[in-house]
Amino acid sequence: MRQTANPPVYAQVAFDIAAKIVSGELKEGDRFSGRSLLSSQYGVSFETVRRAVGLLNDLGIVSVKNNIGSTVTSQKRAAEYVEQYQANRDLLALKAKMRELIAQRDALNEEIKKTYGEISELWERFRSSDRFRTYEFIIQPGSLVEEKSIGDLQFRQQTGATIVAVQKGEQLLLSPDPQTVLKAGDTLVLACELSHIDAVFSLLGKDHADWQGTPE
Repeated sequence: MRQTANPPVYAQVAFDIAAKIVSGELKEGDRFSGRSLLSSQYGVSFETVRRAVGLLNDLGIVSVKNNIGSTVTSQKRAAEYVEQYQANRDLLALKAKMRELIAQRDALNEEIKKTYGEISELWERFRSSDRFRTYEFIIQPGSLVEEKSIGDLQFRQQTGATIVAVQKGEQLLLSPDPQTVLKAGDTLVLACELSHIDAVFSLLGKDHADWQGTPE
């Protein structure tokens, strides 16, 4: 059965009456009024109030007698009930919070599992293929591509290699657009076959490109 952080309404009414006894608003020996006052005060049905008072009667906090009404009998037991009620309410709230956290954890675990599966799938796909690897080249001053855009160079058409990223100092451009201008000191991250490396060197100028990567 699913529990909520809120106790039943009749228990909340019983707690409120017990709290009044603990605070001295209702003293031992005091009688409290019947159905019309209680039900209107708490905005609940008389049956709910009857259950609340019955609970307090069972706990020895009040005494209920027919045609007489309810009489406060023990402030001590009322204090014990208030303390227990508050502890139980806190426990219910913690249990509800725990269920929420567990649900969030399970959802996160499912997302992690899904992402791990996608990573594994991509890894297997590329691991089983020797066609494409990534290589890095640092453009040196005087390179043939210096101060030219990727589009103007027709880099892929000229070399067969794809520029997957350009590192410009602290800035990393992923999938750079054709308007990206290459400068000395830029690092090109290329995806290509090993057979394309010579064409890359030819375009960059072999003496003006520093090879920084080796095939795995």
